[in-house]
Amino acid sequence: MQELTTVELRPEAGSGLADPPGLPAHAVVTQPARTQSQTPLRHRLPAAAWQSLRAGARMLGEEADHGRLLLFSPVFLGAGSAFWFLAASDFPLVASLLCLLVPAAAVFLVGASRPALRAAFLALALFAGGMLSAQFESWRASTVILDSSVTTTVSGRIERREGDGRGRWRYILAVTGTEAPELKRPPGRITAIVRGADAPFEIGDIISGRARLTPPAGPALPTLNDFSFGAYFDGIGANGFFYGAPEKLDAQAGQAARSTSDALLEWLYRLRSSIGDRIRSILPGDTGAFAAALVTDERRAISKTTTEALRQSGLAHIVAISGLNMALSAGIFFVGFRMLLSLFPGVAQAYPTKKIAAAGALIAVTAYYLISGFGVSAERAFIMMAIMLIAVFFDRPSISLRNVVLSALIIIAISPSEVLGPSFQMSFAATLALVSGYQLWKDRRVRENAFLKLPIIRPMVAVAGFFGGVFLTSLIGGFSTALFSIEHFHRLTAYGLPANLATMPIISFIVMPAGLLAMLLMPFGLDAPLWKVVGFGLDLVIAVAKTVSGWGGDIGIGRLPAWYFAVAVAGFLLLTLLRTRLRHAGTSIISVSTLTVLLLPAPRPPDLVISEDGSLVAVVAAEAIASNRENPPDFIFDQWQRALVLPTHYAPKMLDGPAIPPEGEDRRVRLSRDQQNEASAAMRAAAAGGEANRFSCVKKAWCTSRLGNGHIVTVIDNAAYLGPACDTADIVVTAVRLRFNSCRSGGTLFTGETLRRTGSVELRFTEAGLEVATAFETLSRPWMRHRAYDWRSNSFTESGPSGVSDSGE
Repeated sequence: MQELTTVELRPEAGSGLADPPGLPAHAVVTQPARTQSQTPLRHRLPAAAWQSLRAGARMLGEEADHGRLLLFSPVFLGAGSAFWFLAASDFPLVASLLCLLVPAAAVFLVGASRPALRAAFLALALFAGGMLSAQFESWRASTVILDSSVTTTVSGRIERREGDGRGRWRYILAVTGTEAPELKRPPGRITAIVRGADAPFEIGDIISGRARLTPPAGPALPTLNDFSFGAYFDGIGANGFFYGAPEKLDAQAGQAARSTSDALLEWLYRLRSSIGDRIRSILPGDTGAFAAALVTDERRAISKTTTEALRQSGLAHIVAISGLNMALSAGIFFVGFRMLLSLFPGVAQAYPTKKIAAAGALIAVTAYYLISGFGVSAERAFIMMAIMLIAVFFDRPSISLRNVVLSALIIIAISPSEVLGPSFQMSFAATLALVSGYQLWKDRRVRENAFLKLPIIRPMVAVAGFFGGVFLTSLIGGFSTALFSIEHFHRLTAYGLPANLATMPIISFIVMPAGLLAMLLMPFGLDAPLWKVVGFGLDLVIAVAKTVSGWGGDIGIGRLPAWYFAVAVAGFLLLTLLRTRLRHAGTSIISVSTLTVLLLPAPRPPDLVISEDGSLVAVVAAEAIASNRENPPDFIFDQWQRALVLPTHYAPKMLDGPAIPPEGEDRRVRLSRDQQNEASAAMRAAAAGGEANRFSCVKKAWCTSRLGNGHIVTVIDNAAYLGPACDTADIVVTAVRLRFNSCRSGGTLFTGETLRRTGSVELRFTEAGLEVATAFETLSRPWMRHRAYDWRSNSFTESGPSGVSDSGE
């Protein structure tokens, strides 16, 4: 029952009120009392909180009136794509379609009368649309990825090529056949390196040779980047190298099988390759390689020293064909062509020179994109610049958040897998921050200053304005990409700002203008002097990069908690996409989440890490990492050192062979009982007498280490030593793909077969026992299923990493 309240109807003297008709004087009336839920919200909240809530609602309405809520459409579309890619398994197509159709129908049924509800349904529809686009791209790719490493004779047509400046060439081949052995699931396209060839093969040639092929690498550690994901959507099913120089085959059959589109692409790649060769013939060394990279995106020829200097100084973005290159080329062409047209008064008065110049710039950036090799960063930069130039045709502002959002929608719709890549994230983060900052600067209150208008002061104001713009651009760009650099590369560059301040004028006034003119004159053979000018500018850039990299400033951050990246990105999007004071909520989110990460204790590093093939194992202790290899492979080991922030590496102590190795190199040879006993004794002695948390190794046989907690880890290169290793160690690791996955002694065994399914492994010793973290929990996604393939039965076995089958290549 409702609580009743008593109200006395006693009119005050002089009030002019009479007693209600039909009621005696001083009558008492009862009525239902108002519950807490029926009390208006403004009466239940403190006055300050109510005013803040009303102000927030007013600002939210202002954001909606300015169309800012629509700017979040690529956010929801990209979030749906990311959710689908990161899910543990595929979603049924019917369920995905229902998730799209139901909120889409609700958007039309709700109408404009309830904008908040309509916006919520629209966000759900975009999220479901992102899931569907990701599902469609995965189906469209359908890349066959090699299931395990194999040596075979491979034949294929060269689609693309790129040299590294040291006589090695990297080819992308469309595979036409394999033999000895013939692969049951041959990849459609591979990358292969050729060493020692007298001359490079031409694009379109069909070559054949003995090659070692391996599947694309998975994550170097759990939660790190899965390279097989990118390879799947790039259509690359294997990587490898040829044993010696392959031979060229007759290409007549391949010529007949080509389609018109394939022939056109081949012609473009051949043109791109010839442009790169022309530039490198004029500018030798790193200078020519750098110049060719700016035009054709061929970066392998740049030496490792220069590449590392550019990265450590924060100038690596110059090498990639990205927004900077496209914007400078389009801007230089646009301004130059418009100035040229203005020299003819009749043309300037009769025709819209601005739109004509925009059309010319659009043609120029389209040609730039076509010869750039269709890289991911070039694709995004081209789409963004094309939208901005097309906006000029319709008298719309070129630099606006709407244009950035439109380009993001197009890219996500075409290639939703790029949402998870660092290139997409860093590119759009920098663009969003710069455009938002530009609009804040444009909308600022400007006060007239007569002093700044003096003729003698104007040149200094212009120079100060240019360098101030470079400073702000570098500052905003650096801060906006710092979060993504930490997430993907686990490091920050401390001196990127001064390096960019020193090089941007060189790139803007020397390198890009001269390079654009050189490309225009190249068909006539008059480009060599201009490439010399480009080389002069790039030599200055390289000198700056090496100088700044010598200062140090490469700050290792390591892996951050998984929640931090998502929360910080949400705050960044609020900060850049909103225009009212609500954007400061994004600043608060970033600040609070960052402070939380700094105050919380750092997560415990693993005690032991194992690569996905079992060939590389490392012990983590005392801010150092000790591996079982004297020269560990850079590709994996560099990622370990960056993610774990362990710059110090302890190589293994090589022993003089206390054990008796099997005769020959046949890994199937078994040790005799005496040899096993001798090997067991040698392993025990090496573990007991060796330094803790360091490996002691016998070459091509075994490595063992005693951890600080007393546990013994042994890595064997030859399966003949499996028995002694299991008898003496708590953890045994081998790259050999065995038919069993446990030691009879009870020790934990990681083999090439189990690691093929689990990927890389992290081990932590806790009070509850051994804690194991693997890169893969299930293998049900398209870019993972090759790990569950059994070549003996030509079928996919149980897709979880726990299932071990009798398979091998």
